[in-house]
Amino acid sequence: MKLGGNDLCWCGSQNKYKNCHAEFDSRIEFYKTHGHIVPPINIIKTTEQIAGIRESGKINIAVLDYIAENIHAGITTEEINQLVYEKTIEFGAAPAQLGYEGFPKSVCTSINEQVCHGIPSKDVILKSGDIINVDVSTIYQGYFSDSSRMFCIGDVCEKKRSLIRIVQECIDLGLRKVKPWGFLGDMGQAIHEHAVKNGYSVVKEIGGHGIGLEFHEEPWVGYTSKKKTEMLMVPGMVFTIEPMINVGTDEIFLDKKNGWTFYTADGQPSAQEEIMVLVTSYGYEVLAH
Repeated sequence: MKLGGNDLCWCGSQNKYKNCHAEFDSRIEFYKTHGHIVPPINIIKTTEQIAGIRESGKINIAVLDYIAENIHAGITTEEINQLVYEKTIEFGAAPAQLGYEGFPKSVCTSINEQVCHGIPSKDVILKSGDIINVDVSTIYQGYFSDSSRMFCIGDVCEKKRSLIRIVQECIDLGLRKVKPWGFLGDMGQAIHEHAVKNGYSVVKEIGGHGIGLEFHEEPWVGYTSKKKTEMLMVPGMVFTIEPMINVGTDEIFLDKKNGWTFYTADGQPSAQEEIMVLVTSYGYEVLAH
């Protein structure tokens, strides 16, 4: 809907449009007319929505901190699932994964060559030498958050530790490219170049996503893209940065038995960490990590 200058702004600020988002919208329209992908208004969060997402993110962080205190060799991934469920409920929130498109658990637990979406099981016991990604997602008062961490169990070999270091470096380098009026491709190229330079590959088929009012929103966020491509980043956008980095080939396959878990095609280790990021007027704010 076309707003007049004296109409109330679409963002809910109760300010006149001409004094609030009129210039902002004109700038987005400029990029659109020059052939760039621009964000739809429905994924640009208001001040009130950002505050709600931030609170959800705090719970997401607290749950991952709790897992960090309790994860160890000998624990089953189902026990991790129960810890996540119980702690999330304790905070008055709900696990976003549970029941999402039929997913049966409250958390994803992906071990060694599992790329993502590992399903917790009482039959899977962590042992010394394993690396595991614990991916927690939270709904709090209607707002969604999402982040994950890698954990080393016991005596982990240098190959796996080095992989995790590179993942963390990739996220740090990508995060530096998050700024208003830049492009998601700027971030994607920084991540991809650093991984490849260090001898690793980046999964192409699975990426990050917008989040906040829904679990998965626009945009889809890839990590093999080129700078000055993909969606324009503007203040109020919230999305995840979660590259999946492999020791060997970037090729993956889906476990057809459970329909969820992806594995590396060559059986080599994979690692991923995930942060949730808000684009601000001056740069970014990490809302969950």
